[in-house]
Amino acid sequence: MTTPVLELAGVSAEYGPFRALFGVSLRVEPGQAVALVGSNGAGKTTVARVASGLIPPTSGTVAVNGDDMTGARTYRFAQAGVAHATEGRSVFATLSVEENLTLSFRRVHGRAGVRTSLERAYELFPVLGMRRSQIAGTLSGGEQRMLSLARVMVEQPKILIADELSLGLAPIIVTSLYDSLARLRAQGTALLIVEQQIGHALALADQVALLDHGTVTWTGNSADAASVVHQAFQPTH
Repeated sequence: MTTPVLELAGVSAEYGPFRALFGVSLRVEPGQAVALVGSNGAGKTTVARVASGLIPPTSGTVAVNGDDMTGARTYRFAQAGVAHATEGRSVFATLSVEENLTLSFRRVHGRAGVRTSLERAYELFPVLGMRRSQIAGTLSGGEQRMLSLARVMVEQPKILIADELSLGLAPIIVTSLYDSLARLRAQGTALLIVEQQIGHALALADQVALLDHGTVTWTGNSADAASVVHQAFQPTH
């Protein structure tokens, strides 16, 4: 049996007096795509935050590549190859697309690595190459989402945790984003796809976990998931 790139075992988590997760267990194998689906408020984003070290679990363990990372700082998760694309958009609105990317890549790779990283970003998201001189604040919402994702995906992490990629975006943009995820996965990056809008997630995933009120209520392969998930949840828009 291979060592999972990410494993949560019996994880519970809370925000002050509010308990958000109850004994969640989840594993993602190297190169695998796992979809974590559920209705709004089910606890999906909390799972993503625990899995990337943004919040510590109150009980249970979190392991990355077989190493116990429970309670470790976020930078240690990043060093271990965990990347987290959070909800929403985070761009420098007054800088161009290329300036946004250059700032990020220079911090990680130094000046020498910027050109190669830019080429990879434009390969993953061709529209960014066409918009490279455009001010980021004037991009569409979907293009800003691509820009924020490019800064994470270019690093080819061992696992990318993608949180609610489709939130508030037009269907054609969502399709483009998932095409980029598929290309990243083909290059060896495992995926944990956290979604409320389930169609694209189920199409890409090997395994699916269904979360309801902070508890995993079903796990299985994607072929069996559609009927189970659609019966359990009616996604909202």
